Amino acid sequence: MDNLSFYTTLTLSGLNDSRINKYIYFGFTFLGYISIIFVNLTLIVTILLEKSLHEPMYIFVCNLCFNGLYGTAGLYPKLLADFLSDSHVISYSGCLFQIFVIYSSVLCEFTNLTVMAYDRYVAICRPLQYNSIMTSLLIGKLILFTWICPSFSMIITIILTVRLPLCGLYVEKLYCEHWSIVKLSCIPTTYNLVYGYIIIALFLIPVFYVFYSYIRIIAVCRTSQTDQVKFMNTCLPHLLTFTNFLIAMLFDGLYSRYGSKAMSQALRNVMSLEFLIIPPLFNPIIYGLKLHQIRRRLFRIFH
Repeated sequence: MDNLSFYTTLTLSGLNDSRINKYIYFGFTFLGYISIIFVNLTLIVTILLEKSLHEPMYIFVCNLCFNGLYGTAGLYPKLLADFLSDSHVISYSGCLFQIFVIYSSVLCEFTNLTVMAYDRYVAICRPLQYNSIMTSLLIGKLILFTWICPSFSMIITIILTVRLPLCGLYVEKLYCEHWSIVKLSCIPTTYNLVYGYIIIALFLIPVFYVFYSYIRIIAVCRTSQTDQVKFMNTCLPHLLTFTNFLIAMLFDGLYSRYGSKAMSQALRNVMSLEFLIIPPLFNPIIYGLKLHQIRRRLFRIFH
């Protein structure tokens, strides 16, 4: 059995059925990527320029948008190039780099949304202590946490993946994905599987924390009309964003583990890309439309 660890390229087979209409797919993908860049940069620049938005909640929103740009940069430039090419190959090192960028971005979104839930919990449940708790130092530490923890987790993932000798060259996706590479291994992948389950378990903790914090927030809001307004204005966008992200990741997880070749290639591609299209595109729109301070500033800019 050939040990394909010595080969330098892998083949992405997710575009095999799109060659006939590749220019149409390229056009829609390019339009989508430009839209993602535009809405995220617009929100980032708006928050940076407006001093009244230099508050913890908006700083975390800015970090969320920056992460959206970071994660999509790991996919769309390569995908657009593949649409215009007859050979859809990627170097093994490039494949590992793409895995790192895309999935560190996913984990960063988890941690950032958790930090945002903590910020909203303090703002509503402990309003008198908010300024003393959410200091500039703590905000800086939380921002670093949202990036360092996911990056460290993915470095270990890459190290465990590099040691695997591969017995296949074909990645059955539009992009490199960790599980697709592991399935090509010639040797048992027990360590990778165990570590994968550990990461899933660790990053489920933020999910439970977000729901717990919202149970506490809703309990407080029931007794105060002012807190109910604050919840609708600031917490609802976060809750929509978090739910949107969980649904997107559920699609990707189901496809990666249980995706069937009996499904059409187009449907499989949509399922695998959902978490790289919907959250980066709609997160800035949700916050831009719902948070009145951002909405007011955007109207001033465009008018």
